[in-house]
Amino acid sequence: MVKGNTAPSNLIAASFNGKSILTDSRSVTNTTEGHGKSRYDYGEVLGKSLLFYEAQRTGKLPPNNRIKWRGDSMMMDTGNNGEDLTGGYFDAGDHVKFGFPMAGFTTVLAWGAIDYEDAYIHSGQIEYIRQAIRWSTDYFIKAHTSQYEFYAQVGDGHDDHAIWSRPEDWTKPRPAWKLTPQQPGSEVLAETAAALAAASIVFRSVDPNYQSILLSHARQLYDFANQFRGNYTHSIPHITDFYNSWSGYGDELGWSAAWLLRATGDQRYQADVDQHYAEFGLTKLPLEFSWDNKIAGLQILMAKITNNLSYRVQAENFCNYVVRQAPKTPKGLVFLQPWGSLRHASNVAFLCLQASEMNINKQQYVDFATQQINYILGDSGRSYVIGFGQNYPQRPHHVSSSCPDRPAVCNWDAFSDPNPNPQLLIGALVGGPDENDNYEDRRDDYVMNEVTTDYNAGFQSVVAGLLHRQLKV
Repeated sequence: MVKGNTAPSNLIAASFNGKSILTDSRSVTNTTEGHGKSRYDYGEVLGKSLLFYEAQRTGKLPPNNRIKWRGDSMMMDTGNNGEDLTGGYFDAGDHVKFGFPMAGFTTVLAWGAIDYEDAYIHSGQIEYIRQAIRWSTDYFIKAHTSQYEFYAQVGDGHDDHAIWSRPEDWTKPRPAWKLTPQQPGSEVLAETAAALAAASIVFRSVDPNYQSILLSHARQLYDFANQFRGNYTHSIPHITDFYNSWSGYGDELGWSAAWLLRATGDQRYQADVDQHYAEFGLTKLPLEFSWDNKIAGLQILMAKITNNLSYRVQAENFCNYVVRQAPKTPKGLVFLQPWGSLRHASNVAFLCLQASEMNINKQQYVDFATQQINYILGDSGRSYVIGFGQNYPQRPHHVSSSCPDRPAVCNWDAFSDPNPNPQLLIGALVGGPDENDNYEDRRDDYVMNEVTTDYNAGFQSVVAGLLHRQLKV
């Protein structure tokens, strides 16, 4: 359950030295059927993915909780001065609330909800996606306890990983780490600002008062991140064992300013994007898009906001690398990293689908995104989404779903049990196969079988995008 699952981009590039790189002549198979229809029900996938997010909730669950094997948890979570820090999401198979990836997945979920709202309405999931986003944003508002104070993490990863038990059974007080001007954390602060800004667009037409609250916090957190700069790993040193910030904070500052620009239209943020681009060299070609590295997302978002040629070129360069040059498995999965391989493929598929909507190599990028998602849903020979399709995983590396029904005891025996998890973790996307399409459904293999909230975010958003395309045909 170690989370150091994103390496620096230069290490990613080095890991592929000596491997064959696909040439431009390799075609991307179009796995849609006539008139834009897919052999997979994308609306069903959206509904199941949102059930996974409900399974990851912590705090006081609402009366309409649909995950019956989950209950209220971590109700003791407080700040250093007794502030209420209940709520939010567990990041993965464990029970820690890591603020950086929580904010990252929330931004990506919101992006999909903004641009593909019709897909969520058509599939009957519009209220559920809003609830999923709000479960994060309500927590972020709680964690932002004053203008220059934000709680970035609740729970100690090392303590958590020493125990295999239900979150509902946890009674030990949990530490909380906050960011201040003296202990800065620009990555987390800026990413949270981006999430709140993006969410403000989601709620603009349905809850204007909430939109205003979100924007107020987003502006303050962005200014906090930009004025008091520093890597959050220096303020919370043990985070390097879980969610280390390899890319630094320059990408998050640019990304956050871009989302504030989209949410507000305030040209101050365009000037800030320009400044961050120059200071941090954000024109470079990234090799991934992840909770850590936002450069590709920034480039494509700015191309979408401004239609500026320089941003469009950056977007095209990234997607051309991903589609035409990046390593692929024998069955066609773009393989950017071994840890969470499907997460990485989904993230870039989402970005390149976004690029296609700006008429940048449109059909090629649409075909690529379709191929990647359909590989995950079954074209590879199996589904990698729990509860969907054929031969889906049954033993995810996920504590609470591995536990038997209460009141039976849950301990390391559940981890070692070779049988399927007693609770079906519907909608969760597992880590995925290796570079040769090999996969084993084993709970003790957390590289292939852990599930996380950030794995599902880009995946869900590109599925919404593909359904959106179907509805336009």
